Amino acid sequence: VIAMVLVALFDYRRLEPIAMPLYGLSVLSLLGVLAVGSHVQGSERWFNLGLIQIQPSEFAVVGLILAVAAYCDRRDEEGLAWIDVFKLLILSGIPIILVLSQPDLGTAIIMMIVLLVMLAVAGLPIRILVLLLIGVALVAVVAFEAGILHAYQIARLTTFLHPNSTSTNPSVVSAIYNSTEAKNAIGAGGFFGTGLLHGAQTNLGYVPEQSTDFIFTAVGEQLGFVGAVGLLSLLGVIAWRVLHAAGLSRDVFRRLVCTGLFTFLAFSVFQNAGMTMGIMPITGIPLPFVSYGGTAVLAFFLAVGLALSVG
Repeated sequence: VIAMVLVALFDYRRLEPIAMPLYGLSVLSLLGVLAVGSHVQGSERWFNLGLIQIQPSEFAVVGLILAVAAYCDRRDEEGLAWIDVFKLLILSGIPIILVLSQPDLGTAIIMMIVLLVMLAVAGLPIRILVLLLIGVALVAVVAFEAGILHAYQIARLTTFLHPNSTSTNPSVVSAIYNSTEAKNAIGAGGFFGTGLLHGAQTNLGYVPEQSTDFIFTAVGEQLGFVGAVGLLSLLGVIAWRVLHAAGLSRDVFRRLVCTGLFTFLAFSVFQNAGMTMGIMPITGIPLPFVSYGGTAVLAFFLAVGLALSVG
Protein backbone atom coordinates (compact mmCIF):
# COMPACT_ATOMS: atom_id res chain seq x y z
CA VAL A 1 0.00 0.00 0.00
CA ILE A 2 2.88 2.35 0.81
CA ALA A 3 4.46 1.61 -2.56
CA MET A 4 1.14 2.27 -4.31
CA VAL A 5 0.71 5.65 -2.57
CA LEU A 6 4.29 6.73 -3.33
CA VAL A 7 3.91 5.89 -7.02
CA ALA A 8 0.48 7.56 -7.14
CA LEU A 9 2.02 10.79 -5.81
CA PHE A 10 4.80 10.65 -8.43
CA ASP A 11 4.28 12.95 -11.42
CA TYR A 12 3.67 10.59 -14.35
CA ARG A 13 5.19 13.14 -16.77
CA ARG A 14 8.58 12.41 -15.25
CA LEU A 15 8.18 8.72 -16.13
CA GLU A 16 8.23 9.13 -19.91
CA PRO A 17 11.91 10.25 -20.12
CA ILE A 18 13.05 7.39 -17.85
CA ALA A 19 10.80 4.68 -19.33
CA MET A 20 13.58 3.18 -21.44
CA PRO A 21 16.15 3.15 -18.57
CA LEU A 22 13.54 1.40 -16.39
CA TYR A 23 12.97 -1.10 -19.18
CA GLY A 24 16.73 -1.66 -19.45
CA LEU A 25 16.92 -2.22 -15.70
CA SER A 26 14.18 -4.86 -15.91
CA VAL A 27 16.03 -6.65 -18.72
CA LEU A 28 19.26 -6.62 -16.69
CA SER A 29 17.38 -8.11 -13.73
CA LEU A 30 16.03 -10.89 -15.96
CA LEU A 31 19.57 -11.63 -17.17
CA GLY A 32 20.79 -11.57 -13.58
CA VAL A 33 18.21 -14.06 -12.34
CA LEU A 34 19.25 -16.52 -15.06
CA ALA A 35 22.87 -16.16 -13.96
CA VAL A 36 22.63 -16.11 -10.15
CA GLY A 37 18.96 -16.74 -9.40
CA SER A 38 17.79 -19.40 -6.98
CA HIS A 39 16.64 -22.73 -8.45
CA VAL A 40 13.17 -23.69 -7.17
CA GLN A 41 10.97 -26.49 -8.60
CA GLY A 42 12.87 -26.54 -11.89
CA SER A 43 12.73 -22.79 -12.46
CA GLU A 44 15.15 -19.92 -12.01
CA ARG A 45 12.85 -16.96 -11.43
CA TRP A 46 13.92 -15.49 -8.10
CA PHE A 47 16.69 -13.57 -6.39
CA ASN A 48 17.06 -15.10 -2.93
CA LEU A 49 17.71 -12.24 -0.50
CA GLY A 50 17.42 -14.29 2.67
CA LEU A 51 14.15 -13.19 4.26
CA ILE A 52 12.52 -12.47 0.92
CA GLN A 53 12.67 -13.59 -2.70
CA ILE A 54 12.31 -11.18 -5.61
CA GLN A 55 10.83 -12.31 -8.94
CA PRO A 56 11.91 -9.72 -11.53
CA SER A 57 9.59 -11.01 -14.26
CA GLU A 58 6.63 -9.44 -12.44
CA PHE A 59 8.25 -6.00 -12.61
CA ALA A 60 9.36 -6.64 -16.22
CA VAL A 61 5.70 -6.52 -17.32
CA VAL A 62 5.36 -2.98 -15.95
CA GLY A 63 8.73 -2.04 -17.46
CA LEU A 64 7.58 -3.28 -20.88
CA ILE A 65 4.33 -1.31 -20.62
CA LEU A 66 6.23 1.93 -19.93
CA ALA A 67 8.73 1.29 -22.75
CA VAL A 68 6.08 0.54 -25.40
CA ALA A 69 3.99 3.54 -24.30
CA ALA A 70 7.02 5.85 -24.46
CA TYR A 71 8.04 4.62 -27.93
CA CYS A 72 4.53 4.97 -29.38
CA ASP A 73 4.16 8.42 -27.81
CA ARG A 74 7.31 9.62 -29.60
CA ARG A 75 5.99 8.22 -32.92
CA ASP A 76 2.46 9.60 -32.52
CA GLU A 77 2.66 12.32 -35.18
CA GLU A 78 4.20 10.07 -37.86
CA GLY A 79 2.15 7.01 -36.93
CA LEU A 80 3.41 3.44 -36.57
CA ALA A 81 5.02 1.93 -39.68
CA TRP A 82 6.45 -1.52 -40.35
CA ILE A 83 9.88 -0.44 -39.10
CA ASP A 84 8.28 0.63 -35.80
CA VAL A 85 6.51 -2.72 -35.49
CA PHE A 86 9.84 -4.45 -36.07
CA LYS A 87 11.54 -2.35 -33.37
CA LEU A 88 8.69 -2.95 -30.91
CA LEU A 89 8.84 -6.70 -31.55
CA ILE A 90 12.56 -6.64 -30.70
CA LEU A 91 11.88 -4.41 -27.69
CA SER A 92 9.29 -6.83 -26.32
CA GLY A 93 10.91 -10.00 -27.62
CA ILE A 94 14.02 -9.59 -25.44
CA PRO A 95 12.21 -9.76 -22.06
CA ILE A 96 9.72 -12.35 -23.36
CA ILE A 97 12.52 -14.72 -24.42
CA LEU A 98 14.33 -14.17 -21.12
CA VAL A 99 11.14 -14.93 -19.16
CA LEU A 100 10.50 -18.05 -21.25
CA SER A 101 14.04 -19.19 -20.44
CA GLN A 102 13.33 -19.24 -16.69
CA PRO A 103 10.86 -20.93 -17.66
CA ASP A 104 7.76 -18.80 -16.97
CA LEU A 105 5.24 -19.35 -19.75
CA GLY A 106 2.40 -17.55 -17.94
CA THR A 107 4.19 -14.20 -17.59
CA ALA A 108 5.47 -14.44 -21.18
CA ILE A 109 1.89 -14.89 -22.40
CA ILE A 110 0.81 -11.83 -20.41
CA MET A 111 3.58 -9.78 -22.04
CA MET A 112 2.47 -10.84 -25.53
CA ILE A 113 -1.20 -10.06 -24.79
CA VAL A 114 -0.26 -6.67 -23.32
CA LEU A 115 1.84 -5.80 -26.40
CA LEU A 116 -0.92 -6.72 -28.88
CA VAL A 117 -3.60 -4.74 -27.02
CA MET A 118 -1.34 -1.68 -26.67
CA LEU A 119 -0.48 -1.77 -30.38
CA ALA A 120 -4.18 -1.98 -31.26
CA VAL A 121 -4.95 1.06 -29.08
CA ALA A 122 -1.93 2.90 -30.51
CA GLY A 123 -3.62 2.78 -33.91
CA LEU A 124 -1.74 -0.02 -35.63
CA PRO A 125 -3.64 -0.98 -38.83
CA ILE A 126 -5.87 -4.03 -38.55
CA ARG A 127 -4.05 -5.85 -41.37
CA ILE A 128 -0.75 -5.62 -39.47
CA LEU A 129 -2.40 -6.80 -36.24
CA VAL A 130 -3.88 -9.79 -38.08
CA LEU A 131 -0.46 -10.65 -39.52
CA LEU A 132 1.06 -10.40 -36.01
CA LEU A 133 -1.59 -12.76 -34.63
CA ILE A 134 -0.90 -15.23 -37.43
CA GLY A 135 2.82 -14.93 -36.69
CA VAL A 136 2.26 -15.62 -32.99
CA ALA A 137 0.18 -18.68 -33.87
CA LEU A 138 2.88 -19.99 -36.20
CA VAL A 139 5.59 -19.46 -33.58
CA ALA A 140 3.45 -21.35 -31.03
CA VAL A 141 3.01 -24.28 -33.43
CA VAL A 142 6.74 -24.39 -34.20
CA ALA A 143 7.61 -24.24 -30.48
CA PHE A 144 5.16 -27.07 -29.79
CA GLU A 145 6.34 -29.30 -32.63
CA ALA A 146 10.07 -28.61 -32.13
CA GLY A 147 9.98 -29.50 -28.43
CA ILE A 148 11.05 -26.01 -27.34
CA LEU A 149 8.39 -26.06 -24.63
CA HIS A 150 9.02 -28.18 -21.54
CA ALA A 151 7.14 -31.46 -21.09
CA TYR A 152 4.94 -30.15 -18.26
CA GLN A 153 4.04 -27.05 -20.31
CA ILE A 154 2.98 -29.19 -23.26
CA ALA A 155 1.04 -31.44 -20.88
CA ARG A 156 -0.89 -28.48 -19.48
CA LEU A 157 -1.85 -27.31 -22.96
CA THR A 158 -2.82 -30.76 -24.22
CA THR A 159 -4.88 -31.59 -21.11
CA PHE A 160 -6.75 -28.30 -21.54
CA LEU A 161 -7.68 -29.39 -25.07
CA HIS A 162 -8.25 -33.03 -24.01
CA PRO A 163 -9.36 -32.99 -20.33
CA ASN A 164 -10.49 -36.63 -20.44
CA SER A 165 -7.21 -37.98 -21.77
CA THR A 166 -6.25 -41.46 -20.54
CA SER A 167 -2.52 -40.90 -21.12
CA THR A 168 -0.15 -42.45 -18.59
CA ASN A 169 2.45 -39.72 -19.10
CA PRO A 170 3.29 -38.43 -15.57
CA SER A 171 3.11 -34.79 -16.68
CA VAL A 172 -0.30 -35.31 -18.27
CA VAL A 173 -1.60 -37.25 -15.24
CA SER A 174 -0.43 -34.46 -12.92
CA ALA A 175 -2.04 -31.74 -15.05
CA ILE A 176 -5.35 -33.64 -15.24
CA TYR A 177 -5.28 -34.20 -11.48
CA ASN A 178 -4.71 -30.48 -10.79
CA SER A 179 -7.52 -29.41 -13.10
CA THR A 180 -9.96 -32.05 -11.83
CA GLU A 181 -9.38 -31.29 -8.14
CA ALA A 182 -9.66 -27.54 -8.79
CA LYS A 183 -13.06 -27.97 -10.44
CA ASN A 184 -14.16 -30.38 -7.69
CA ALA A 185 -13.28 -27.81 -5.03
CA ILE A 186 -15.19 -25.01 -6.73
CA GLY A 187 -18.15 -27.30 -7.43
CA ALA A 188 -18.24 -28.44 -3.80
CA GLY A 189 -18.88 -24.85 -2.70
CA GLY A 190 -22.31 -24.71 -4.29
CA PHE A 191 -24.14 -21.39 -4.11
CA PHE A 192 -23.18 -20.15 -0.64
CA GLY A 193 -20.06 -22.23 0.07
CA THR A 194 -19.09 -24.57 2.87
CA GLY A 195 -18.18 -21.68 5.17
CA LEU A 196 -14.99 -19.73 5.79
CA LEU A 197 -12.11 -22.02 6.88
CA HIS A 198 -14.23 -25.09 6.08
CA GLY A 199 -14.22 -27.44 3.10
CA ALA A 200 -12.58 -30.81 2.59
CA GLN A 201 -10.78 -30.00 -0.66
CA THR A 202 -9.15 -26.92 0.86
CA ASN A 203 -8.37 -28.14 4.37
CA LEU A 204 -7.11 -31.58 3.31
CA GLY A 205 -4.88 -30.12 0.61
CA TYR A 206 -6.28 -31.96 -2.38
CA VAL A 207 -5.67 -28.97 -4.65
CA PRO A 208 -1.95 -28.15 -5.09
CA GLU A 209 -0.50 -24.65 -4.64
CA GLN A 210 -3.70 -23.41 -3.01
CA SER A 211 -2.14 -20.31 -1.52
CA THR A 212 -0.75 -19.13 -4.86
CA ASP A 213 -1.79 -20.39 -8.30
CA PHE A 214 -5.02 -22.12 -7.21
CA ILE A 215 -6.19 -19.71 -4.49
CA PHE A 216 -9.47 -19.16 -6.36
CA THR A 217 -10.50 -22.75 -5.57
CA ALA A 218 -10.39 -21.95 -1.84
CA VAL A 219 -12.65 -18.96 -2.45
CA GLY A 220 -15.06 -21.03 -4.56
CA GLU A 221 -15.30 -23.87 -2.03
CA GLN A 222 -15.53 -21.80 1.16
CA LEU A 223 -17.58 -18.83 -0.07
CA GLY A 224 -19.42 -20.50 -2.95
CA PHE A 225 -20.76 -18.92 -6.13
CA VAL A 226 -21.77 -15.77 -4.26
CA GLY A 227 -18.31 -15.22 -2.78
CA ALA A 228 -16.51 -16.04 -6.02
CA VAL A 229 -18.67 -13.62 -8.02
CA GLY A 230 -18.21 -11.00 -5.29
CA LEU A 231 -14.42 -11.30 -5.48
CA LEU A 232 -14.39 -11.18 -9.29
CA SER A 233 -16.69 -8.13 -9.16
CA LEU A 234 -14.30 -6.27 -6.84
CA LEU A 235 -11.36 -7.08 -9.10
CA GLY A 236 -13.50 -6.06 -12.07
CA VAL A 237 -14.14 -2.66 -10.52
CA ILE A 238 -10.38 -2.07 -10.17
CA ALA A 239 -9.79 -3.06 -13.80
CA TRP A 240 -12.72 -0.92 -14.97
CA ARG A 241 -11.39 2.17 -13.18
CA VAL A 242 -7.98 1.69 -14.84
CA LEU A 243 -9.71 1.35 -18.22
CA HIS A 244 -11.79 4.45 -17.43
CA ALA A 245 -8.57 6.39 -16.80
CA ALA A 246 -7.32 5.25 -20.22
CA GLY A 247 -10.49 6.59 -21.82
CA LEU A 248 -10.05 9.99 -20.19
CA SER A 249 -6.37 10.31 -21.15
CA ARG A 250 -5.65 12.99 -23.72
CA ASP A 251 -2.08 12.07 -24.63
CA VAL A 252 -0.76 8.83 -26.08
CA PHE A 253 1.60 7.98 -23.22
CA ARG A 254 -1.10 8.17 -20.55
CA ARG A 255 -3.62 6.26 -22.65
CA LEU A 256 -1.25 3.45 -23.52
CA VAL A 257 0.12 3.09 -19.97
CA CYS A 258 -3.41 2.71 -18.58
CA THR A 259 -4.34 0.34 -21.42
CA GLY A 260 -1.32 -1.85 -20.68
CA LEU A 261 -2.01 -1.86 -16.95
CA PHE A 262 -5.67 -2.72 -17.54
CA THR A 263 -4.67 -5.66 -19.75
CA PHE A 264 -2.11 -6.81 -17.15
CA LEU A 265 -4.71 -6.81 -14.36
CA ALA A 266 -7.74 -8.04 -16.31
CA PHE A 267 -6.00 -10.89 -18.12
CA SER A 268 -4.31 -12.04 -14.89
CA VAL A 269 -7.73 -12.32 -13.22
CA PHE A 270 -9.33 -14.04 -16.22
CA GLN A 271 -6.46 -16.50 -16.67
CA ASN A 272 -6.10 -17.42 -12.99
CA ALA A 273 -9.81 -17.89 -12.33
CA GLY A 274 -10.35 -19.48 -15.74
CA MET A 275 -7.72 -22.18 -15.29
CA THR A 276 -9.30 -23.32 -12.01
CA MET A 277 -12.63 -23.72 -13.81
CA GLY A 278 -11.16 -25.51 -16.83
CA ILE A 279 -11.85 -22.76 -19.38
CA MET A 280 -8.16 -21.76 -19.67
CA PRO A 281 -4.94 -23.81 -19.65
CA ILE A 282 -3.03 -24.06 -16.38
CA THR A 283 -0.28 -21.46 -16.04
CA GLY A 284 1.50 -19.99 -13.04
CA ILE A 285 -0.25 -16.62 -13.12
CA PRO A 286 -1.23 -15.27 -9.67
CA LEU A 287 -4.65 -13.84 -8.82
CA PRO A 288 -4.09 -10.08 -8.29
CA PHE A 289 -4.13 -8.98 -4.63
CA VAL A 290 -5.21 -12.47 -3.49
CA SER A 291 -2.45 -14.99 -4.30
CA TYR A 292 0.34 -15.28 -1.73
CA GLY A 293 3.67 -13.91 -2.95
CA GLY A 294 5.45 -10.67 -2.17
CA THR A 295 6.72 -9.74 -5.63
CA ALA A 296 3.40 -10.31 -7.42
CA VAL A 297 1.47 -8.36 -4.78
CA LEU A 298 3.97 -5.50 -4.98
CA ALA A 299 3.85 -5.47 -8.80
CA PHE A 300 0.03 -5.23 -8.83
CA PHE A 301 0.02 -2.45 -6.21
CA LEU A 302 2.65 -0.57 -8.22
CA ALA A 303 0.46 -0.99 -11.29
CA VAL A 304 -2.55 0.52 -9.50
CA GLY A 305 -0.38 3.33 -8.11
CA LEU A 306 0.85 4.08 -11.62
CA ALA A 307 -2.71 4.12 -12.92
CA LEU A 308 -3.69 6.56 -10.15
CA SER A 309 -0.76 8.82 -11.06
CA VAL A 310 -1.56 8.78 -14.77
CA GLY A 311 -5.34 8.97 -14.32
